[in-house]
Amino acid sequence: MSINGQVSPAGELRTRLINSVEWAGWGWKLRNLPNILCGWRVAAAMLLRIPTIYGTLRIRTFGADGRVVDYGLVGCRVVTTAFVNFVVDQLQTETSVFGDFLYHDSGVGTTAADVGDTDIETTDAESRASGSQTEGASANIYKSVGTIAYTSTLAITEHGLFNASTGVTLMDRTVFSVINVEDGSSIEFSYELTLTAGS
Repeated sequence: MSINGQVSPAGELRTRLINSVEWAGWGWKLRNLPNILCGWRVAAAMLLRIPTIYGTLRIRTFGADGRVVDYGLVGCRVVTTAFVNFVVDQLQTETSVFGDFLYHDSGVGTTAADVGDTDIETTDAESRASGSQTEGASANIYKSVGTIAYTSTLAITEHGLFNASTGVTLMDRTVFSVINVEDGSSIEFSYELTLTAGS
């Protein structure tokens, strides 16, 4: 048995440009401005060739509806006293948790970040995310990217980076203007710790 015939598909193809990533609005940027006004300290240290250490945090949100919003730089403080003391201790006697600063936590606390912070101010009840550990744009930058998935409606206002899934040492805490999340949405936290040399 043989079948002879010809198939001629017909139709039309249309294309549409989809801007899949939105930018946070100017209103949010202006409200958050005080949290990123710390670049002058870094610039002054570099100008004077003074060794310095600082952290930066960038955020993207992924909505349950697929909407992606890039908030960009949301903060550049605060490397904690607890972390600095921890580094000095590790230079004396190294422990296994020295290279484990990859656990991202978020919360709903609004008190300004301070060098004396040792934890998130107010937990959001979600588990810490285990992030990546890579080199940033240059050899003196440590980078970790972690994503926290949310199971309830929350107003997220703070982030911390730790060296364990619970407790232990807080490297950096950042407070920012409210970012609302709901069940099924997530936040990608991209943290960089920069250490500059000097003379």
